[in-house]
Amino acid sequence: MDSTKETPDTLILGIGNYVLQDEGFGVHAVKRLATMELPEGVDILDGGTAGLHLMGNLRSYSRVIVIDAALDSYPVGTVRRLRPSFGEFPPLVTAHEIGLKDTLEAMQLTGFCPDVELVVCSVKRYTRLGTDLSPEVEAALPRAIEAALEACRP
Repeated sequence: MDSTKETPDTLILGIGNYVLQDEGFGVHAVKRLATMELPEGVDILDGGTAGLHLMGNLRSYSRVIVIDAALDSYPVGTVRRLRPSFGEFPPLVTAHEIGLKDTLEAMQLTGFCPDVELVVCSVKRYTRLGTDLSPEVEAALPRAIEAALEACRP
């Protein structure tokens, strides 16, 4: 291990339910990121369906970029970067977001909460179990990954 190397200060966190089709978008994204060379100072984590158990992981970073699916009014496959204000997350973001929102608000109450940015991909509600992404959402993965990597830049 190189002792001169900086400790990572940015986390790219993919969240979602992998077995609920497009709802697993964030997990698919970090699986792809795991095969790529990341910028120095950046870690990735598959956060699954998120929740309070992530607090320990998130405390280690000053910035967190969350990749997730969103149920919104945009066309399926639309990728957007958002900066949520605490207490106010985008409407209609998928169900596990309640866990992420609660986790970040709990961290704020304890005195430390990282700077958070969301990279979301618009999806339709899942209709059956499955681990494959729809063609539109699969095609959005490179855009979401690029947006997350851009968000890591100072």
